[in-house]
Amino acid sequence: MWLAALAGFALAALLSLALNPRAENAVFDGWQHLAPRDLSGSDVRVVAIGDESLEVIGSWPWPRRVLATMTRRIAEGGAAAIGFDILFVEPDAVSPTRFSRLYAPDDPAIEAWLDGLGSMDDEFADAISAAPVVLGRAGVTLGGAEPANLTQWATITGSPPPALVRYPLVQSNLAALEARAPGFGLLNGAPDADGVVRSVPLVLKTGEVLVPGLALEMVRVTIEQQSGTDPQIVVDPASVTIGQRRIPIDAQGRMRLHFADLPQTQIHSAIEIMSEEFDLSQLKDKIVVVSLTAEGTQDIVATPLGSEMYGVLVQAQAADAIRRGGWLVRPPIVRAAEWIIGALLAMVLLVLATSQAGARSRWLVLMMAGAGLPLASWLLFSLGDLLFDPIRPLLLASGSALAVFAALFGEARRERAALRDAQNRSEGELGAARAIQLGMLPDRAALAKLDPRIDIAAQLEAAKSVGGDFYDIIRLDKDRIVILIADVTGKGVPAALFMALSKALSRSVMLRSPGGLADTAAMLNEELMRDSGDALGLTMLLGILDLASGRAEFVNAGHDNPLRITGDGRVVEEAMEGGPPFCIMDYPWPAEAIVLQPGEAIVLITDGVTEAQDRAGQLFGNDRTRAALLTDQTSAAAMVSSLRDAVRGFENGADPSDDLTVVAFRYLGANPAA
Repeated sequence: MWLAALAGFALAALLSLALNPRAENAVFDGWQHLAPRDLSGSDVRVVAIGDESLEVIGSWPWPRRVLATMTRRIAEGGAAAIGFDILFVEPDAVSPTRFSRLYAPDDPAIEAWLDGLGSMDDEFADAISAAPVVLGRAGVTLGGAEPANLTQWATITGSPPPALVRYPLVQSNLAALEARAPGFGLLNGAPDADGVVRSVPLVLKTGEVLVPGLALEMVRVTIEQQSGTDPQIVVDPASVTIGQRRIPIDAQGRMRLHFADLPQTQIHSAIEIMSEEFDLSQLKDKIVVVSLTAEGTQDIVATPLGSEMYGVLVQAQAADAIRRGGWLVRPPIVRAAEWIIGALLAMVLLVLATSQAGARSRWLVLMMAGAGLPLASWLLFSLGDLLFDPIRPLLLASGSALAVFAALFGEARRERAALRDAQNRSEGELGAARAIQLGMLPDRAALAKLDPRIDIAAQLEAAKSVGGDFYDIIRLDKDRIVILIADVTGKGVPAALFMALSKALSRSVMLRSPGGLADTAAMLNEELMRDSGDALGLTMLLGILDLASGRAEFVNAGHDNPLRITGDGRVVEEAMEGGPPFCIMDYPWPAEAIVLQPGEAIVLITDGVTEAQDRAGQLFGNDRTRAALLTDQTSAAAMVSSLRDAVRGFENGADPSDDLTVVAFRYLGANPAA
């Protein structure tokens, strides 16, 4: 039962690992749908360059003078930080200097006047330098700048997580803008394997430099503006600390967000910001994120709350979470608790299964766990932002329980089958004889490891009408092995009981006899006649094999002669003088020697082989026996199997009339490893 429970637990654990993280994400995303985070008190604002703004000002990209005006307006409102979720890679398309190159005027004075107007990029750079602006950058693998050649305002120290995302190059902004910006943050943030964004990178690597994500850098600039000191950013494998705030991260340096829908009151259009009617005091001490949100923008991602959310809204929520808290955590202790609870549930169910408790109690425990664990997961999520997966312990407990229930069902079936067998044995002699016969045979697996100088195998298949076949392998000393095969001439329970007596006496006599094999045979016959009662006959082929020399001595008491498999594969019957079966009379059975060469084999059989019958009543006979032994001589087990299969194939479904017993051994030589 314990093994079944352990196997079920192990299979459920493998299934849980295979389903992870899809199963747990389904649960955690569901909780976010039920309880999104409250952002009504957020100090983060979004300036959206959407369709409304484009209709008024014109298509994107806008002239940099417009962006400079918008930046100054936001700064006038007292924004703590202004983050651009936009890359400014190309020069302003409508700067006067570019215009004069494209449409060179004929009048040199006009050309000089246009050149004197300067670049709108410089005007935007002036606005950036006078405001707490954070420009976005992108980590790339091709076509970017060397990170070591770029200005880095944020300093990050500590030991980063082992799987921190690293980009060899950086896609930066125009040099004029880069030279004037107070801060830079990376915009990269890959979704999970299923395409859903659940986390935002706080720290990444460009080259060998640790750099912040856009959200973290906006918070850094905010703290610097409000406190007058640059806050220290320290990273370790499990967290990022900025100022007094410690944020847990995963192995890729990401913070897992508790998502929300940003209230519309916290989203302003760009045209609204630039209107004189807009109350700029709404931006006082706020983090402002600017991004393009017009129709057709590519910055749309899937989140646990839906398949479409602008990326800027994710950055805004990330900045708010860093400032106020709002991340989700899944610490190692919670993961360990899932496994421990699953194991405890499995043990409780196992105890109930093996006790007198009924099935109702087991199902009650499972139903309570099925209701209680999701409730606990929900409470931990809603009250503590902790991610506890209820599916894992339920899966572990269910897998173990199902395995136990299956084992109980199988045990019940086995008990019923055993009861039927017991009834059958009590009703007939044949079942009892079969149980006695098979229970006393040497272990076949142990025979294969008996001695490296011999390859030996044996098989006994009891018939429905059981006789009294048996075989035995007895080790006398380090070199000598007794090999015997016998058949009680009677049938039914008396024959089976006499077989048991004969086997026990044979082993006893062989182990204590001081004389030669002929004397031993006489002693065995004497004891069998004294203890046999009704004096059932017993044919036996009794032999001693010397593994040091290959010499075998046999006494044949009315049994089938041994079959020798020669080195060239021939099957030869070793004709023996022998004598009558045991328990008939006193007789001087002679010991007859056979010397085996390395590689030669001996096969011993009972008459259940040669006298097997097909449906027409024909006997298997000696010729078919020899032919069967020619099919596969690679090992003793192969010879036994070939002969057995040939007999059963010949019978073609007919009920066996007698036990089938085969013993085969091949002498491998005194030193087979040499």
